[in-house]
Amino acid sequence: MNLFDFSDSVGWLMWIPICPLIAGVVLALLKPSGKVSAMVAIAALTVSLGFSLKAFAGTWGHEAHTLTHNFTWIQIAGVNLEFGVVLNSLTGSMLAMVSFIGLLIFIYSASYMSQDERMGRFFCYLSIFMVGMLGLVVANSVLMLFMFWEIVGLASYLLIGFWFHKPSAAAAAKKAFITTRIGDLGFLIGLLWAFKATGTFLFFDGGVGILESSTIAALASNTNVLWGLNGAGVIAVFLFIGAVGKSGQLPLHVWLPDAMEGPTPVSALIHAATMVAAGVFLVARAFPLFLADTAALEIVIWIGGLTALFAALIAIAQYDIKRILAYSTVSQLGLMMVGLGAGGLAIQDGGVSIGMFHLLTHAFFKALLFLGAGSIIHGCGDEQDIRLMGGVFSKMKISSLAYLAGTIALCAFPFTSGYFSKDQILLSAWEANKTVFWISAFASLLTAFYMTRQCCYVFLGKYRGEGHVHESPPLMTVPLVILAVFALLLGYVSEHFYHVLDYLSGVHVHQHNSTVVIISWIIALGGISLGLLVYARAKMGIDDVDPVKRLMTTPYGWLENRLYADELYQLTAFKLWGALAKAISAIEGLIYIMVVVATAIVSMIGQFFSGTIDKKLIDQVSFDGTCKRIYESSQINAFIQNGFLQGYLRIVTAGAVVIGILFLLLAR
Repeated sequence: MNLFDFSDSVGWLMWIPICPLIAGVVLALLKPSGKVSAMVAIAALTVSLGFSLKAFAGTWGHEAHTLTHNFTWIQIAGVNLEFGVVLNSLTGSMLAMVSFIGLLIFIYSASYMSQDERMGRFFCYLSIFMVGMLGLVVANSVLMLFMFWEIVGLASYLLIGFWFHKPSAAAAAKKAFITTRIGDLGFLIGLLWAFKATGTFLFFDGGVGILESSTIAALASNTNVLWGLNGAGVIAVFLFIGAVGKSGQLPLHVWLPDAMEGPTPVSALIHAATMVAAGVFLVARAFPLFLADTAALEIVIWIGGLTALFAALIAIAQYDIKRILAYSTVSQLGLMMVGLGAGGLAIQDGGVSIGMFHLLTHAFFKALLFLGAGSIIHGCGDEQDIRLMGGVFSKMKISSLAYLAGTIALCAFPFTSGYFSKDQILLSAWEANKTVFWISAFASLLTAFYMTRQCCYVFLGKYRGEGHVHESPPLMTVPLVILAVFALLLGYVSEHFYHVLDYLSGVHVHQHNSTVVIISWIIALGGISLGLLVYARAKMGIDDVDPVKRLMTTPYGWLENRLYADELYQLTAFKLWGALAKAISAIEGLIYIMVVVATAIVSMIGQFFSGTIDKKLIDQVSFDGTCKRIYESSQINAFIQNGFLQGYLRIVTAGAVVIGILFLLLAR
C-alpha cells in the first residue's frame, strides 16, 4: 500500500491514525516543552481531522457503498494474514466525530494542563490514545481492530493514572486496565472463532469477508453451535463481551466511574467520544453477525436496558460532579446498546443507525458536560463536591450556560439533539420489547431528575465553598461554546435536513409513534420538573441531608454506596480469586513436597545402585573382583616367569626330580 498515493481509493485513510502517531513518537523522543508538545499534538490531529472530513464527505450520498483497501500484513505457515482499511458511512461519521471532538479536547487541555510540569508527556499519551481510536475505526480487519483496541486500552491506563502520585488515580488505572482485559478475552475468542469459521480476518473482501452476505449465510446455517446460538451468533456474543468491557456494561461497569480520577480532559475523551464509544462501535461494525441470530440481539438489548437503569439509579445519590457524569455515561451507553439491539429486532438493517445516532449526539453533549465540569472545578479551586459549590452561575456565566445546554440535551429536552436520538431508541424498544422500553423510559426519567438535581446544587443559592469563583480562560470556554451549539442543534439538523438515520444505515429508516412521543415528552419534562420541585428550594450544604435521602434513608444509602457492586465483587469474585490463589498455592506446595519426596526416593535408589550394586556386586564381586583375581594369579606366573635362565634351569631340574620320584613310586 502506497500511503503517498492519494489516487488510491481509500489507502490514504491510514494517514488519519498515522498523523497522531508521528506526533506521539516525536514527543516521546524529543521531549519538548509543554506548550510545544501541545502545539505538535494539536497540529497533527488537525491534519487527521482534515482527512476525516474528506472521508465523511466522500461517504455522504453514497451510504450503501463500502470501499476497501486490503494488503498482506504477514504470512504464517503459507496463510496470508490480511489487513486493510474500510470506508463507509459508519467509518466516515465516526472519524469526523472522534477527530473533531478530540481536537476540541486537545485545545481545551492546552489551557487546563498548562501548569502541570508533565504537560508534554500528557499530550504524548493523548496522541497515542487517538492513534488507537482512529485506527480501530478505519480497520477492515478484526485482528487489526483488536490491535488498535489494545492501544486504546494501554493509553487509557496511562491517562487515567496520569496523576499516579494520588493512590486513587493509580488504583483506578489498574482497575480499568484489568477489568477491560476481561472483556478483551471474549473479544479475542470471538476473532479467533471468526477466523476458524471463515478463514479470514477481513470484514469486507470482495464477497468473502466476515460481514458479507454469503459468509453470514454460511455461519447462520450452522445451527446450535453453542448455547443454542448459530455460528454467527456465537461470534457476535463473544465480540459483545469485548464491547461490554470497553463500554462499561453490566457486569464490567465498575471501572468506568473510577476513571474520572484522571485529569478532566481525559474524562471527556474517555467518557464521551472515544474509548467507551469503541464498544458500541464494535457492535455496530459487526452488526450483520448480530442480525443473523436474534438471540444475540436479545442479549444486547437486555444488558443495555439493565445497565441504563442500574447506573441511573446510582447517579441519583452521588455528590462528585464528575462521578455523576460518569454514571450518566454508563447509563447512556446502555441506551445505545438498547438502540442497537432493539433497532435490529424492529427494523433489521436500519437498526444500526438507532444506536449510532445516539452515540454521535451523546459524544457532543457529554464531552461538553465533562469539559464544562472541568471548567467549573477549575473556577471553584479544584473542588468537585457539588455540596461545596452553589451560586456558580453568577460568577461563571459562559461555562454555566454551556453546561446547562449539555444538561438539557442529556435530559432529552424537546428539540435538543438528545431528544431526537433518544426518541429513536424508545421507538425501537417499543416495537421490539415492551419491558425493555419501560426500563429505558424509567432510566431516562431518572437521567432528567439527577441532572436537574446536580444543576440545582451547582448553580442555585450562594457559594458554599472556599475561595473566589472565577471564569475559565478562552482556550477552555471557546470549545465549550462550540460543543454547546452542536449539543443543541445537531439532532434537529440531522433529523430534519440530512436524514442521518438513512445515512448511517444505508437504508431508509422511518419510525413514528404518537404514544412514544408523548411518553418521551413526559419523561424529559417530568424528570426536570420533579428535580426542580425537590431541590430548587432545598438546603444543599455539606452538613445538610439530601431531600431524597430524608425520604428514603436506607435505599438512598445503597445508592450512595453504588449498590455495593464493588463490595459484592470483593466478597464473591475477589474471595473466589483469593481462594483459587490459595488453592493453587497449596497445590504448588503439595507438588513441591511430592518433588522433594520423589527426589529423595530417587536419590536413595541411586545410592543403593551406586553403593551396593555398583561398588559391591559389580566392582568387588563381579567384574572388578574377577579382574583382581586374574591379576593376583598373574603375579604367581610373574614370579615364575622372571626372565632369568638360572631360575628356569632350577625349575626344570626340580621338575625332573619330581617326575623321577613319581616314576619310581608308580613302578613299584
